[in-house]
Amino acid sequence: MKDDNCIFCKLANGDIPTNAIYEDDEFKVILDMGAATRGHALILPKDHYKNIYELPEDKVAKAFTLAKRMTETMTEKLNADGFNLVQNNNEVAGQTVFHFHIHLIPRYHGDGQNISWKPGEPTAEELQEIKQLF
Repeated sequence: MKDDNCIFCKLANGDIPTNAIYEDDEFKVILDMGAATRGHALILPKDHYKNIYELPEDKVAKAFTLAKRMTETMTEKLNADGFNLVQNNNEVAGQTVFHFHIHLIPRYHGDGQNISWKPGEPTAEELQEIKQLF
């Protein structure tokens, strides 16, 4: 199922030309036009799912299995020193295109990127309270 108004559906299904580095029946991996680093790519399912909450579990497994394979291949071919996998869900978490996707971001010493957060300091009580929810 494709959303005709979704730019990532159009990219994943060949309606708009891309620099694809991998494709199968369910996914396309394209180089990101707003790359954070050399070789930054996106894993896009060909079917439309807004985010990970909508993506069926079997497709989640396939997407992250593909992410592992791609990071191995990309690390070798691009001589990357490390890798970030980034997957945002909903606007508050940084999602700007509402079609599930995984960022594959090769990392290089001195690349100037900083994909991190400031660690918090939860109390033992807060951790126990959260733990009890599960």
